[in-house]
Amino acid sequence: MEKIFLEIPTINRKQEALDYLKENIEYNSDLNGIGNMDMCLYGVTYEEWLLELKKREDIEYLKQINRCQSKTFFVVRDSDDKIVGMINVRYNISEDKLKTWASHIGYGIRPTERRKGYAKIALYLGLLEERKLGEEKVLLNCAVDNVGSNKTILSLGGELEKTKFDEYDKTMTNYYWINVNDSIEKNYDNYKNYIK
Repeated sequence: MEKIFLEIPTINRKQEALDYLKENIEYNSDLNGIGNMDMCLYGVTYEEWLLELKKREDIEYLKQINRCQSKTFFVVRDSDDKIVGMINVRYNISEDKLKTWASHIGYGIRPTERRKGYAKIALYLGLLEERKLGEEKVLLNCAVDNVGSNKTILSLGGELEKTKFDEYDKTMTNYYWINVNDSIEKNYDNYKNYIK
C-alpha cells in the first residue's frame, strides 16, 4: 500500500477532479464523500462548486439550506499525486439531523483504485480530521449490500447501532458509531506508514 494524504480542493485540481467525477459516472458508482460535486453534472461550474464548499463552513448560510458544517477533501496518492478518492467530514451536527438523515463522514474511492486499502486509510484520516474539529463520536452509514464499506467501517471500530430503510437512498442501510479517539489510538500502528 502507498502513502496518501488529504488535500483541500483548489482550482489547480479542476480537470483531475472532473475526471474523478466522470469515472464514477462511467462505472455507475455511488457518489459518496464528494461534497455535492455532482452539482457540476447539472450546470454548476467547478469554480462555483469551490465557492459552495467555502460557504458550507458558514453557520448562518447552513441554517438557510438546512445543512451541517462540513469540509471536503481530495484523497491523494503521494507517489503520483493522483486523486484516488474523496471524503467529506461533517461536524456540529444536531441530534435531530443525526436521528433522521445526517452522518459525520462520507467517503469514496474511484472505481479503478478500489480494493487497495485506500478506503481504510481515508477513513482513518477522516477520523483525524473529526478529532481536530472536536468530535468524540461519529456516525457513519452505508448500504447493507455495500460489503466493502461495511468492512471498512467495522475495521476502524464501527459498532452497528441499527439497520433501517433509508428514504433518501431508497436502500436498506447500516448505521455505525465510531469512538474517534479509541479508533485513532487502536489503528495508529496499522496506518502510520501510509499517511503523509
